[in-house]
Amino acid sequence: MSTTNETSTQPERKKVIFSAIQPSGTITLGNYLGALKNWIALQDEFRCIFALADLHAITVRQEPAKFRHNTLEAYALLLACGIDLEKSIFFIQSHVHTHAELAWILNCYTQFGELSRMTQFKDKSAKHADNINVGLFAYPSLMAADILLYQADLVPVGADQKQHLELSRDIAARFNGAYSPTFTIPDPYIPKTGARIMSLQDPTKKMSKSDENANGWIALLDKPEDIMRKFKRAVTDSDGGVRYAEGKDGVNNLMGIYSCVTEKRYEQIETEFEGKGYGDFKTAVAEAVIEHLRPIQERYAQLIQDKAYLQSCYAESAQKALSISQRTLSKVMKKIGFLPG
Repeated sequence: MSTTNETSTQPERKKVIFSAIQPSGTITLGNYLGALKNWIALQDEFRCIFALADLHAITVRQEPAKFRHNTLEAYALLLACGIDLEKSIFFIQSHVHTHAELAWILNCYTQFGELSRMTQFKDKSAKHADNINVGLFAYPSLMAADILLYQADLVPVGADQKQHLELSRDIAARFNGAYSPTFTIPDPYIPKTGARIMSLQDPTKKMSKSDENANGWIALLDKPEDIMRKFKRAVTDSDGGVRYAEGKDGVNNLMGIYSCVTEKRYEQIETEFEGKGYGDFKTAVAEAVIEHLRPIQERYAQLIQDKAYLQSCYAESAQKALSISQRTLSKVMKKIGFLPG
């Protein structure tokens, strides 16, 4: 009787990526090109868990009917952008009770001094001086819970969230040290090609829907004629040449947008518009953005009409998220010493 040694080839475990966005109304082209477009690209390589962070949104007072509308709209729009529920989990944070439960526990493993040093707390306190609530202060503990519940290996972060991720890592390490390894220590995920989209009216500032000048930002659901008008009014410079260079913030920003939606390199863009003026360039950027957003807008229009389908999607995803996160929460509670129910 002969035996053969066979090497079992187990498929490599996909790393887990967690990312969330607040359903705070309009999603801009900056949000999409800076983060959401990357979410879509990650789905084949990683096990992606995405959330609408509606619990985070209530640190600022919300008007209930508008809040519900914004949440549903954001859910439909992100599906339209390309989140694939066959590959990813995409749920609404408040539908998964483990987030609030672990957040309370992590509050007790987070130092007051750590939270008081958070830059975003200082910034938002200044903006909302009449409502500096405990939720605003403890916001990073909830963010840590969001990430650690799913044993996330990686978290896509922008510059404004790096401090929160560092705190999440510190909290996880502190808990692991006090008991035993419980949480995966998450690393930041830096996309191969990042996009920081700036205001069309003030290219030294990030594109934001809070910009007082509505011509400074593009919403994903803007009509084609509005997109064209805003790009035609975009700030450039007196140089007249379409080239990427220091001191040409407006043109650099437009080139970045054009590159993102056409996948053309800057050198190709410079060659394409050699000898042409900014008018031609702005029109081309606007047309490229309009065409890129067209299928998203069409898909969104279909989805938002089918409330039952959307509900089935977020309910099923919430059940999957609860199943995963409950395992982590149960382990945490057992280690702390809570009496099982």
